[in-house]
Amino acid sequence: MKQTVAIHTSNQTHWVGDGFPVRTLISYQALGTQLSPFLMLDYAGPALFDPSAHPRGVSAHPHRGFETVTIVYEGEVEHKDSAGNGGTIGPGDVQWMTAGAGILHEEMHSKRFTQEGGTLRMAQLWVNLPAKEKMTQPGYQAILNQAIPAIDLENRMGVVRVIAGHYAGHQGPAKTHTAMNVFDVQVKKGASIVLPAPDGWSAAVVLLSGELELGHASAGEGSVIEWSHAGEGIAMNAVADTHALILSGEPIDEPIVGHGPFVMNTPAEIARAIDDFRQGRFGSLD
Repeated sequence: MKQTVAIHTSNQTHWVGDGFPVRTLISYQALGTQLSPFLMLDYAGPALFDPSAHPRGVSAHPHRGFETVTIVYEGEVEHKDSAGNGGTIGPGDVQWMTAGAGILHEEMHSKRFTQEGGTLRMAQLWVNLPAKEKMTQPGYQAILNQAIPAIDLENRMGVVRVIAGHYAGHQGPAKTHTAMNVFDVQVKKGASIVLPAPDGWSAAVVLLSGELELGHASAGEGSVIEWSHAGEGIAMNAVADTHALILSGEPIDEPIVGHGPFVMNTPAEIARAIDDFRQGRFGSLD
């Protein structure tokens, strides 16, 4: 069994555009190597928005060298990118975008959510690409809630949604460039569970709500539990109803050099990404 290495917490909120008040629970500067292939995770909300005549969100911005995974729990988000992809995702849906060689995209509150208002709650995860895939063609996977396997835990003590990877004979719909598991898990107070995480893989539990007991320590809402690479599987005890993202993956043993929305392997590659963006080589949203 894997062992707990550290518990990381963050209570600081900042805005991404004017539509997403987020806490950065994982950053590539602090945890990119330990949690590879996972680079970053922002948790937005829950935040209440009044009805508006003007959509809120984050306007066109670039990415290169990794993938963004957006999971919506409440509210609706519209996506549009320079590769011609677009769509709306709502509660339970996932958007898996491969920035690869470079993409421009915008993420806005949907027209309906803008007009009606309501609560927004979502998470965005950044997943690294290996060097040989960093300049791959951009891609987009719209994964609707009904396409995600949801497996009941024993005695109906919770549910595991398999977004990527494998659990209990079920395969998640997301196509990934490296081996990983991305589980969206809800467990009831008093549940004791063991989830798969192969020996040698990184593993993290991101607590979106609730509380978990880990031997002599406990972790609450907004915490990231970092687990050892050695050992197989992670064990948790829920001392309250808990909602968490369970991330495990085969590490990418390569340098991580990042600058804002670009994550590459060398400073020269970052300089090229900046120049390509400034020269308009990422395309446009027109």
